[in-house]
Amino acid sequence: MKIECYIKSGLNAIIGLIVVIGMLAPVRVEACTVIVAGKKATVDGSVLNSHTDCGPDSRIRVVKGEKFPKGAMANIYWGILDAGRPLDDYGKVLGTIPQVRETYTYFHSAYSQMNEYQLCIGESTTNQRPELEVGLGEGDQIMTIEQAQVFALQRCKTAREALELITKLMETYGFLPSCGKDPELLTLADPNEVWVLEFFAVGKGWKKESGKLGCIWAAQRVPDDHVAIISNWSVIEEIDLSQPDIYRASANYQSVAIENGWWDPNGTMPFIWSNAYAGVTPREAHTHRQWLFNALYNPTLPELPKRWTSDPYQNLNQYGATIEPIGMYPFSFKPNKLFTIKDIMDFQRSTFTGTIYDKENDAVWYIPGPNGELLKSPLATPFPSGDLQKLLKTNRRRLTARVDGYYGFCAQLRGWLPNEIGGIYWVFQDNAYTSPYIPFFCGVTKIPDAYQEYDPGKYSSTSAHWAIDVIDNMLNMCYQKAKIDLQNARGPMEESFFVQNQEIEKQYLALDKKNHEKAVGILNDYAQSCSDKIMETYRGLHDLFLVKYTNNILR
Repeated sequence: MKIECYIKSGLNAIIGLIVVIGMLAPVRVEACTVIVAGKKATVDGSVLNSHTDCGPDSRIRVVKGEKFPKGAMANIYWGILDAGRPLDDYGKVLGTIPQVRETYTYFHSAYSQMNEYQLCIGESTTNQRPELEVGLGEGDQIMTIEQAQVFALQRCKTAREALELITKLMETYGFLPSCGKDPELLTLADPNEVWVLEFFAVGKGWKKESGKLGCIWAAQRVPDDHVAIISNWSVIEEIDLSQPDIYRASANYQSVAIENGWWDPNGTMPFIWSNAYAGVTPREAHTHRQWLFNALYNPTLPELPKRWTSDPYQNLNQYGATIEPIGMYPFSFKPNKLFTIKDIMDFQRSTFTGTIYDKENDAVWYIPGPNGELLKSPLATPFPSGDLQKLLKTNRRRLTARVDGYYGFCAQLRGWLPNEIGGIYWVFQDNAYTSPYIPFFCGVTKIPDAYQEYDPGKYSSTSAHWAIDVIDNMLNMCYQKAKIDLQNARGPMEESFFVQNQEIEKQYLALDKKNHEKAVGILNDYAQSCSDKIMETYRGLHDLFLVKYTNNILR
């Protein structure tokens, strides 16, 4: 259908409404999408890990490793997720654990994700039965998932080391959910393998001195030739502890379910981990991301629902719709093509184009054209604010990409290169759809200032997050045209990063043999140049949108 950017004056008010609502009342849906790939499932043999929609503190900074005297203690913090504090303020101290003699350098953020040894951690909230819920002060639990991630990145070099440390911390100090009362899971990756590690809480009233474990956990290894997606729901099902290279679990992984009557060991049904502790009734927001990933990369899956369509009225046809059990989707699978980091980036930016979930193609966006035919409005956007959705009476389906997403990442882990350049930590801020991905090599010791600055309550023209957020809002001035401008500006820039990465790796390898400090300087300078290019590009988009889509023209 032809898209027109000339609209009647009556629609000018809607333009203003979209922009104002987008700035002041974004849809806040706390949800994460995690995608991982084993080394035999990728084009170049790298292990891939990722995570979207992380916590509010999107500032990325390097915390350098330190040496500590014998007997030193490390603080356990509550508030690591929060934005608005100074960079070295991690919140309220809930307790301490013994410090190690030496810690490793890592990238710190709300959910810290990578260290100098290419250990990489993704996170996703999930669901648990109400009886397991616990909040701060409702028991002795003090170990949040984000704090455990920090300890693992400071102390571990491999995914298995991280698995052992984090589970011990949670069992000993008690798992305290910090994203509401939802439980969480982690994807633990290194250049050799990926593990999915799931936690459930043990409810209110747990006492450290009770002798009972402070959490329930299970872990499953992703096969090297498989990929996996996690969409805010437990994905581990049957567990076979006779295969410790594939499955691990806490000593109470079945007993808590038995004690609460969630599973009968004398019955006919096998023990299904996810059913026992998460329940069996996921929402559509969980299943439709699983559906899209499998529809793209595992299309021969039996009973895969048919949801591809270009008909804008299909998303209204919900009367007979059913939500498939999330258990029909496999824990992981061998994809129909070898993966690249770009595939994960593209999925993180997905707005479900060409499916019944495509909010950009909702019937409400079609308006009469000059000759009476229906045309898609230039305002049609997959990111209408909550109030605009109510005004238009359209659905509130959750996309993979979304506004107010805080930040996220994709990581390449490559064991055949030195750690300093083997790991590449690609970070986006705000909305993955709108944001560029900036590459930070594992050996970076200084993050550009633009990526260390963000206060959600105070605008700054020198903050990358704010620069991207402004464009995310301005897109809705004339989304159908502006999105093309965005892609034309960002695409070549990101492609140049991929090309330059290879040159930087060569320069690093040549210089590191002579002067390690100067070689690291190359990585820092490159990170700064990428940041500068991003800020220049997004400031340019700001000026372009302001002139091209001003209401002095669009009327």
